Amino acid sequence: MLLTYQFKLNPTPEQVVILETWGELLRRHWNYALGERLDWLRRTRSQIDRCSLVFEPIGKIPDKPDYYTQASNLKQTKELFPDYKNIYADCQQQNLMRLDKAWKRWLMPDNKGKRGGKPRFKKRGDICSFTFPRVNSHKAGAHLKSNILKLSKIGEIEVILHRPIPDGFEIKQATILSKADGWYCSFSLEDKTVPTLLPIDEIKTATGIDVGLEKFLTTADGQSVTVPQYYRKAQSALARQQRKLARKVKGSKNYQRQANSFARLHLHVARQRKEFHYQVAHWLVSSYDLIVFENLNIRGLARTRLAKSILDVAWGAFLQIMQAVAVRRGKHTAGVDPKGTSINCSGCGERVEKTLADRVHICSCGLVIDRDWNSALNLLKRGSVGLPIPVCGGLDSSQPVKQKVSYVNLRCSRYIACN
Repeated sequence: MLLTYQFKLNPTPEQVVILETWGELLRRHWNYALGERLDWLRRTRSQIDRCSLVFEPIGKIPDKPDYYTQASNLKQTKELFPDYKNIYADCQQQNLMRLDKAWKRWLMPDNKGKRGGKPRFKKRGDICSFTFPRVNSHKAGAHLKSNILKLSKIGEIEVILHRPIPDGFEIKQATILSKADGWYCSFSLEDKTVPTLLPIDEIKTATGIDVGLEKFLTTADGQSVTVPQYYRKAQSALARQQRKLARKVKGSKNYQRQANSFARLHLHVARQRKEFHYQVAHWLVSSYDLIVFENLNIRGLARTRLAKSILDVAWGAFLQIMQAVAVRRGKHTAGVDPKGTSINCSGCGERVEKTLADRVHICSCGLVIDRDWNSALNLLKRGSVGLPIPVCGGLDSSQPVKQKVSYVNLRCSRYIACN
């Protein structure tokens, strides 16, 4: 299992210039390599028995470019442009590998028949990261000793180790990246001591979670977490910083300084949201052995009038974090179809039509319960089919039930992904 630990770097001003120069040169190389691929595609997309003389270029059709042909041309690139000799060779190869993966995702569908977007040409500053594929090994370009990271052709950079790297973890690669508040290094660590999944017969606690906008999520036992709305709360500050940026002369020093302040505020909001997701994920995984969630079409929901609120809660990012934490702790997660979970009664299964404004589920069988709680119970039923675990959270549909949903107050403690 691979884990990612990210640490802040403390480079010297001279090293910052080198890092920025590498990013700019790699950006130009990306654009040139992408142009080669697009040029070949334009010349060869016509049918074999005809050729367009109006829209297509005339001339010799070049050979099909791929990673191996473009990587073999790196030697010629360094002869024509000596600045590329100052970049570690593995970083240039990783840049071409990244382009090759994006190209294949665009042309070749995955197992579900979906394809990625078309690779784009990068503007200045778009490429702000590069990877050293080997660390602390023979002929490696990066070596980490104590809190000093030694990079080939860059030098020694101090690493702020805010948490120690666990013993027994092997560092596979290091990615240097730039953010609004400085330079960082992400280490990919291989953990060979991943715990095995809990046997199904030993599952004692299970729950279903229904995510929403009024409440971030509601569990099958009636507990819910409030929506923090980090972006909504920061909207006024973001708008003020945006107005200041609009009054600056584009390209000036003041414009760059204000753009950095604006980016730092966005970065702060993103970090708040990610910390909150980890808190809720660790709370769920530590409380339940099986967590059932709904497979929502988040991309489709983000095209509605509730797009801003949906993107603010970031359900997709949370579900990815929760599944990663569950795997690390040996717990189970399951995604089920959400169709009908809000309409069907969790007590008797009868269909009770309701609108989005109806927040209480009232059934003819006597069950009166919060709408999200009812949906969480239905999710738990679907995800626990065939498992020897109790469902419905002990609700008795023969008696009227009306309980208030309790809110979980999460402490602002820092969770580490490896715990």
